[in-house]
Amino acid sequence: MVENLSVPFDTRVWKEARALQTNGYDVFVVCPKGQGYDKAHEILEGIHIYRHPAPKEGKGKLGFLIEYGSALFWEKIFAWKVFLKHRIHVIQGCNPPDNIFLIATPFKLFGVKYIFDHHDLCPEVYLGKFEKEDLFYRLQIWLEKMTFKACTVSIATNQTYKEVAVSRDGMSPERVFVVRNGPDSETFKPVPANPARKFGKEFLVGYVGTISSLEEADILLKVAETIKKRGRSDVHFTCVGGGPGLEDVTRLKETMGLDDTVTFTGRISDSDLLEVLSTADVCVNLDRPTKQNDSSTMIKIMEYMALYKPIVQFDLKEGRFSAGEASLYAEKGNVEDFADKVLWLLDNPRQRHRMGELGRQRIEEELAWEYSVPHLLAAYKKALDG
Repeated sequence: MVENLSVPFDTRVWKEARALQTNGYDVFVVCPKGQGYDKAHEILEGIHIYRHPAPKEGKGKLGFLIEYGSALFWEKIFAWKVFLKHRIHVIQGCNPPDNIFLIATPFKLFGVKYIFDHHDLCPEVYLGKFEKEDLFYRLQIWLEKMTFKACTVSIATNQTYKEVAVSRDGMSPERVFVVRNGPDSETFKPVPANPARKFGKEFLVGYVGTISSLEEADILLKVAETIKKRGRSDVHFTCVGGGPGLEDVTRLKETMGLDDTVTFTGRISDSDLLEVLSTADVCVNLDRPTKQNDSSTMIKIMEYMALYKPIVQFDLKEGRFSAGEASLYAEKGNVEDFADKVLWLLDNPRQRHRMGELGRQRIEEELAWEYSVPHLLAAYKKALDG
């Protein structure tokens, strides 16, 4: 059960569903419509996907309450529908938000186990948005604690999240399984570069991200502006991804005079995404230096590495763990330093090649999705064994 993205657009949830299906489980997904997936019910690769009406994405505290309340209503209806039809044994709740335990708890009376798949640190996400430890922040803390109290087993995306589950929320370490969100190394491979993607420039910088607000793309624009002001007219930036903030950030791009330097593609096909990133000379991760981002694993980093791309990002704990020597690390929040490192890589092709090779090697030897599947299966075995 996932609230914030449709499936299979949510690639982590889809990889988990496919892995379980391949290993003998019958899998049913409850999620919202959206991202181009609007059928109320369909079966893909033997997996039943039930999609409920998508609530409008919330803005501000009241907006979030309405969004999550609406989703909770539909999730409850669909959960009972699936249970009565298929007699499920496990509910896996994928946050955000941390309220799916409210749906799962009544099913415990029928022996159904609850697995919590911890995608985001919701209290830290709230602090990043509103910068205050008010009543709503305390509510996030309470919901997180109740979630861990309700679940039989939890799944963490990295070691930092496991430490939070154990130290902050009292989970037994043996009931927390780290299932990292790596790319499928067999399918996520580079394709031939397309020079047209560079818009007549010598270099292309690629970025992937959902644009929920202006704040999430303004660093990209500031880096591009800095590089352009230094007289470099040979660099183009392409941001792949849609979201409710796309119109605003496109207008800001025009205001900043960057129409000839930056392209926002909106949501595009997987094949187009692969072509853009395969053509890029450098890829960037522009997540702001917040506690949430410092603790979180970003799939885009591993996707860049799978395509042999050198990376520039701010120096964040989990970002550094994922990329290692495949990335350069800018001083936190320092746009000038970020631009320096992008340009240094563009001007040093031998180093770009070396970093790209190191990144792909790390995927093949440690971080590909295939290395996470045994941990996912172990989490299910633990939950079902009690």
